[in-house]
Order: sequence, then C-alpha cells, then structure tokens
Amino acid sequence: MTVAERAAMLMEGAVRAVSSPVISGLASFNRWRLPPRDAPHPLLTGIHQPMTEELTLTDLVVEGVIPPELDGRYARIGPNPVDPDPRSYHFFTGDGMIHGIRIADGRAHWYRNRWIRSNAVAKARGVAPAPGPRHIFDTVNTSILGHAGGAYALVEAGSTPVRFGEELDEQRFDDFAGTLPGSFTAHPRRDPATGELHAICYEATDPNRVRYNVIDTPGKVRRSVVIPVSHGPLIHDCAITDRFVIILDLPLTLSLRTVISGRGFPYRWNPHHAARLGLLPREGEASDIIWIPLDPCFVFHTANAYDLPDGRVVLDVIAYERMFSDENDGPDANPRGFERWTIDPAARTVKQRTLDHTPQELPRIDERRTGRAYRYSYAMGLPTEIGETLVGEAPLFKHDLETGVSTAHDFGPGRVAGEFMFVPRNPEAEEDDGWLIGLVIEAGGVGTSLEIIDARKIDQAPVAAIRLPHRVPPGIHGTWLAA
Repeated sequence: MTVAERAAMLMEGAVRAVSSPVISGLASFNRWRLPPRDAPHPLLTGIHQPMTEELTLTDLVVEGVIPPELDGRYARIGPNPVDPDPRSYHFFTGDGMIHGIRIADGRAHWYRNRWIRSNAVAKARGVAPAPGPRHIFDTVNTSILGHAGGAYALVEAGSTPVRFGEELDEQRFDDFAGTLPGSFTAHPRRDPATGELHAICYEATDPNRVRYNVIDTPGKVRRSVVIPVSHGPLIHDCAITDRFVIILDLPLTLSLRTVISGRGFPYRWNPHHAARLGLLPREGEASDIIWIPLDPCFVFHTANAYDLPDGRVVLDVIAYERMFSDENDGPDANPRGFERWTIDPAARTVKQRTLDHTPQELPRIDERRTGRAYRYSYAMGLPTEIGETLVGEAPLFKHDLETGVSTAHDFGPGRVAGEFMFVPRNPEAEEDDGWLIGLVIEAGGVGTSLEIIDARKIDQAPVAAIRLPHRVPPGIHGTWLAA
C-alpha cells in the first residue's frame, strides 16, 4: 500500500476521530504541506540510506570468542523502504526488513536480510507477496517476537503479524489462526509464569477504542477486551504486573490535518487530549479500569512494572515532555530521562521520580523478570542534540536499580549502536548473568558488527564481534530467538 493509498484509507477514520479544536485549525494547515520533491531526507541518506539488495553471507569474520551457550538467531527489524518518496516519508512507515545472524557451536553460520513481502514490496521487486490475511495495511517493520514455536515480525495500528521461517525467506501474514480481532501491537508483554502474551492494540481507523488481547501459549487469542478511548491515541507499549495491565493513554493522537497534508505518519501532539494511565485487572473488563490522570507527557517504551506489597504499583519508563509537536519525519524531542512512576490505585495518584537524567531510549531488561521486581535495566544513550538522535555517538547504559549506580559501554568514536538486548546464560542463570547483543555501525558507515558484551562487565570490550562487510541501516527492535 502506498502512502497516498494509506492516507486515503485513514481519512474516513480520521474525520470521525479528531476533536473539534483540531478540525477548527484546518484553515492553518499550510505549515504541514509537503517539502519539495527533491529535498534531501535525513532518514534516507547517510547511514540511513536503505539497502537495495537481499544478501546471504556465510563467510563471516569473528573477532573474539562467541559464547558456546548461544544457539539461535539474532534478528533485528526496521524500515528499509523500496521506493520512498522523500516528501512524505516517515521513519515509522518504511517497508520492513529483517536482518538475521545464525549462531551455534561458537560460530556465526550466516547473515541474511529479507524484506517483509508486503503487497507494495512484492510489486516493486517483482516477487510474490507473502500469503495470509491482511488487515488495514501490510507494512510490518517494528519488532520481532518468538512465540508458539515460531518467530513473528510485528507492527502496530493496522496489520496482522508476519510469521517467518528459520532462514527468513518463508513468510506468512498470521492472525493467530483467525482469532485476532483487528490488528496487533509492536510490544506485547510476555508473562514468564504463564507464557501468555498481553497486548494493547489500536487501529488508525478506529479512534474510539483500543483492545486488550491475551494470546495463549499455542498462539491463539483467548481473551479480548474493548476499551473506549477518544481522539485515537497512539499506544506503542504497555506493561504488566501480577495484578494489572498498564495502559498509557497520552496526548499523541490521530491528526486530520496531518492526513490531509499527505504526510506518511498521521499522529501529532494534541494538547486537547488529557493524559491518563489505566490499571486494568488482568482478568477484568473495561469498566474495572482504574484511570489516573497524568501531567501531559509521552512514553514510547516502558522498561518494566511490578506490584508493591502495600498495593501500589511501580512503572519504569522513558518519558518525554511531548512528541511530534514540531517535525514529522521522526521523533522530534529528546527524553527527559529514565523515570520511576509509583502508582497508588487507592489515591489515584502517580509519583514521578527521575532515576537517570541522561537522554536514553530502547530500555531492555532480563525478560524473565517481566512484571516482577527486578534490579537491572539496560538502555541506549542518545546524543544531546535532537537532530542527531538517530545518527550520533552514544553509549549503552546499565542501571543497577538497587545501588543507583549506572555504568556505560563506550562503542568508540564514530560508531553508531542500535538497541541491545539481554540474553541470559541459561534459563536458571541469575539476573544480569548473560550477554547484551546488538548491531553497531562502524565509523564512516563502511560495515556493521554484531557485538556480544558480557552484561556483568559492560564497561569492557565485547567478548565477540561478528563483522558484516556492509552497513545495516539503523532499525528499531531486535530479539534473540533461541534454537
């Protein structure tokens, strides 16, 4: 689906969605008009220039020693548009591409990159589209998940997931055997005790409701709850505790004038939308949600949440004062830091405290601690200049939430790192006993490395680096898919 086709599709929902204060501002929407066709786009040039080929590489250079415990695939997804229009391109809407590296027996067996075969990608490349049920659109580009014996590529706001095979070529759009009502999310949360996925899902054409879906371990939706909202909020992430699913209903909402302008991403900061946080009992209904007001802010990603013995709830987040209030090509603000929100359901209050003021994003934890008290969080540092958020040098942080000490890994001058995730040494290993794994673009963009860092020695050199002879453009989220 092209940007123009998607914009037309969104129009009917947008007209129903946007509040009267935004509609009344249509007369002044000239500031949202598209730039000239030949204007350079910062997210299509330099290190962001898309790859143009699908590669299979088997002769990979490894520096150091790959831990023999690692047996599986590292997979990372992100936008890699086939034929982008610089006038309307947005980082969040580009055609998805998966990058995978197979590791076993202390060796790097292969690297592959494959586009998600949406209808548009298939047409542009002259190949067959991936089969399976589509929903509103079929561009999938945001995150990777292992579940129900398979691997899925995910996106929010309108598409079903894409299930892909061991070597990335086999792909199929999958609505969980026909049980998924509508679209899915980029960030389901897995309960380590049950193995179930908990997901807050929304659609750009349905601005008055979101859904809480629970996917069981065989891979079917066993429960779905409709939650009324207004204005069509963008809800990128959620969190879970033993008792609650946490819903973030914040002032980034569907914008009619952005749709009319032809921009590829139809969400803008909306000061008329009241920020709130919802605590939905895990087996409750929409009427059981405890809604708590917040000062206006935005959160892309939560780190974790858990219940306190006295009934309060801890939620750790990366928070912003606002988002998409200025530029619309990509995130236009730096986060105010890594924060702990302590929620009192009885008093309906949220106490916010900054744990680390350094700009950072993409928080990850030992996912065996999801929804439970935990000690360590990891996040990618960001440059202080907003215009360089996706291209500047920045470290990898490790936060010890018990001692309050943060330690950093320096990737070296000119090198650009993406998200790093934690992989435990084995299922019984202690928290923080394992590795941090992620992709790093070499200085000058001449190559890329998959680096494996000992999480307990984060300030030291990687234990291993798998060298790729080409640049992998910055993406969004990755994961480890154990064999």
